[in-house]
Amino acid sequence: MTETLGTADRPLHVAIVGAGPAGFYAAEALIKQKELVCRIDFINRLPTPYGLVREGVAPDHQSIKAVTRVYDKLAAAANIRYFGNVTFGKDLLHADLKRHYDAIIYAVGAQSDRKMGIPGEDMAGSLPATVFVGWYNGHPDYRDLEFDLSHERVLVVGNGNVAMDVTRILVSDPDELAKSDIADHALAGLRASKVREVVLLGRRGPVQAAFTTPELKEFGELAGVDVIVDPADLELDPQSATAMADDKIATRNVELLRNYAERGASGAPRRIVMRFLVSPVEVLGSDDKLGAVKIERNRLVQSDDGSMRPRGSGEFETLECGMILRSVGYRGVPLPNVPFNEASGTIPNVAGRVTTQRGGEVVPGEYVVGWAKRGPSGVIGTNKPDAAATVQSLLADLSELAGAEAPDPDAIPALLRTRQVPYVSYGDWKILDTHETSCGGEQGRPRVKVTRVAEMLEIIESGRS
Repeated sequence: MTETLGTADRPLHVAIVGAGPAGFYAAEALIKQKELVCRIDFINRLPTPYGLVREGVAPDHQSIKAVTRVYDKLAAAANIRYFGNVTFGKDLLHADLKRHYDAIIYAVGAQSDRKMGIPGEDMAGSLPATVFVGWYNGHPDYRDLEFDLSHERVLVVGNGNVAMDVTRILVSDPDELAKSDIADHALAGLRASKVREVVLLGRRGPVQAAFTTPELKEFGELAGVDVIVDPADLELDPQSATAMADDKIATRNVELLRNYAERGASGAPRRIVMRFLVSPVEVLGSDDKLGAVKIERNRLVQSDDGSMRPRGSGEFETLECGMILRSVGYRGVPLPNVPFNEASGTIPNVAGRVTTQRGGEVVPGEYVVGWAKRGPSGVIGTNKPDAAATVQSLLADLSELAGAEAPDPDAIPALLRTRQVPYVSYGDWKILDTHETSCGGEQGRPRVKVTRVAEMLEIIESGRS
């Protein structure tokens, strides 16, 4: 006889693939259900949790990282387990999770980047901003990358907060960065950097820019850095002026930009040049090594949906540079045996319920949250209501998820041991966390990140004994 799912006699067993903000908020939404008894297992590829809070938030934005205290409290719950250093599709298969859990929630984010689609984009020195962010944040996947910072000018393509972050890090005083949790190898690279100018390229106008006012304001607070804005770029077309009148953020941004334009250059040793209504059209170089970028001046035209779109004017110029970092959007990557929409870079879904890509039928027991669900939009807090909405869909499906036999909680640890996977518990992560923060405390820093998985596992093993 089938028991009622989500009760003390038959708890709901949920696997959450990914341990970033979206995953933690999904767990929070589940355990806050007073009438629901559930057991939650996080499956995370890296030993370290927190996703982009650890690996994406800029090191000079420590206040944003304080949200991990909330995640720590969640992870301490008796009904939540953490399996770090476990790769979905390799160490644990889709079939394993279907067999041992009532429901699966994918919280894998958007790990890849979108391309500009221009000639020469794959030339050496032309890179996605995502890998630069991973490098300076100590992500193990990017630990050993090398960036040529021997040139005076770098171009950053994009007008979102990630573009603002990489621009700021490139021109920040390394002594100031040394007070943060920036990866040691990145700090050494930035100390030796010859970069003196970062040109930020936005394909639309200042009213349409995606950056937030605090990020823009920070530019003007950087010691030894001039912010250069051409007043002509701030001359608004009628449609943009009308849109700005109803947009407080855009209004404040344009005010700040006009202040920068009036301030002009002071002769500071480093500078940020903000350009609007320009698009890269070709990466130029010799011997497959970048030397310049050809850009085209744009004008804005109103599309059928009322939004303002850039259109090339046929007016070109060439900017010499040593590196170009593109930040034109994140996109997800396919998971083994999980539906994937190549066009949007997301897991297809309806209200968080995973659906097949072709027919659009709901896949029973599978759900998605965060960027993998809606695409790369919003801030960390946006994931909270998003996850709660998906959990409501899951709760509405309880009667359809119930099986005749409860999964064995010991099955997953046993399976990982059989496959000789050195998985990491949350207690193990706290050993590593204590090590990092202790090393940081000795240097007057929040933490000193360990950036190689093998070293993480060695520290954990030593701490266990």
